Amino acid sequence: MPATFSAREFNQDASRVKRASRDGPVFITDRGKPAHVLMTVAAYERLKASRSRLPLVPFMESLALDDLDLTRESDTGRNSPF
Repeated sequence: MPATFSAREFNQDASRVKRASRDGPVFITDRGKPAHVLMTVAAYERLKASRSRLPLVPFMESLALDDLDLTRESDTGRNSPF
């Protein structure tokens, strides 16, 4: 379970909270609700690197939409009372 500290605890002893972030993300709460996450730069870089980002065309090709029917009915317009 990730460590959790209140904003007050963080303000009073930031060193302790930073040490806790060496073991994993630390949640900082405001009025009992999670408001911030503190993590080491190394952990952030690992998280950032784990997200694969494909350029648009390879991403769209990877969706395998070959069976998707994109045909439309012809538009005959509207009957206008003019």
